[in-house]
Amino acid sequence: MWVWILFIALIMLFLALDLGVFHKEEHVIRTKEAGVWTLVWVSVALGFGGVVHWLFSTGYVVNPTDLTPNQAVLKYITGYMIELSLSIDNVFVIAVIFSSFKIPPIHQHRVLFWGILGAIVFRGLAIWFGVALINKFDWIIYVFGVFLLWTAYKMAKGEDGDFDPKKSFVFRQVKKLFPLTATVKDGHFFVKRMGIKAATPLFVALVIIELTDILFALDSIPAILAITADPFIVFSSNMLAILGLRSMYFLVSRMLEKFRFIHYSLVVILAFVGLKMLLSHQIELQEWVSLSVIAVSLIAGIVASLGIPEKAGGY
Repeated sequence: MWVWILFIALIMLFLALDLGVFHKEEHVIRTKEAGVWTLVWVSVALGFGGVVHWLFSTGYVVNPTDLTPNQAVLKYITGYMIELSLSIDNVFVIAVIFSSFKIPPIHQHRVLFWGILGAIVFRGLAIWFGVALINKFDWIIYVFGVFLLWTAYKMAKGEDGDFDPKKSFVFRQVKKLFPLTATVKDGHFFVKRMGIKAATPLFVALVIIELTDILFALDSIPAILAITADPFIVFSSNMLAILGLRSMYFLVSRMLEKFRFIHYSLVVILAFVGLKMLLSHQIELQEWVSLSVIAVSLIAGIVASLGIPEKAGGY
């Protein structure tokens, strides 16, 4: 139990340092700064693989699936890569939300900070629920597998590409609960106008980001559960991927048009993980195979995006 407490305390420390020290004064996150922080978070996450090896070799964590330390590290890195790659889809949606509500770049980090904090809580609950389901009902893995294949199919058809935050169910409900103001003042989520407390676009964007992250968790949690049902590996890889989401957003969001084929990389990854779940009782793939498929899919999407010239009017 103390390992979990220390890990959660470490995550809270990272968040406190991020907002209270490194980004104490709000400023526009430039590409260079975002690139440095992305490198920092990826390095921290990969370095944590050494901690995972140590924990599993010393028996400091409960090991319900009897993983060897090397297996635990491979599953952790594979899970982290899955979460990191699926986070790219979050970046696309966050960019649409910020654009729709005209959130100034200087306030975007603040919104994302609180969004990440909420995501940690919601993802933690989803992981606990998902692990409990798989451990109690073995057949649920087939449900997750079919769901991921269906998600990959919808993504391939581009059915999720026309998201309009201002036409969403969430936005309509927020309008019913709070008076809204169209202006952003000093980075506040609420302002008082004529004695009435009104929500600013920052708050509306935050709520929509939080709830869309819950929807994304419906994809990402089953995907990582296809790799392992070990709760500590699932939780730690997920949390460390989420911590790097803000810097990834500021790095990748300015290059979304260049990475136009990454979308298909995510389709391949989701389809592969879905099939792995459906065939889990017939075929047991080594973790290096899963890691290779994920890495090759991402690299292929990046190389294709940069190497294939864009035709006028489309792909």
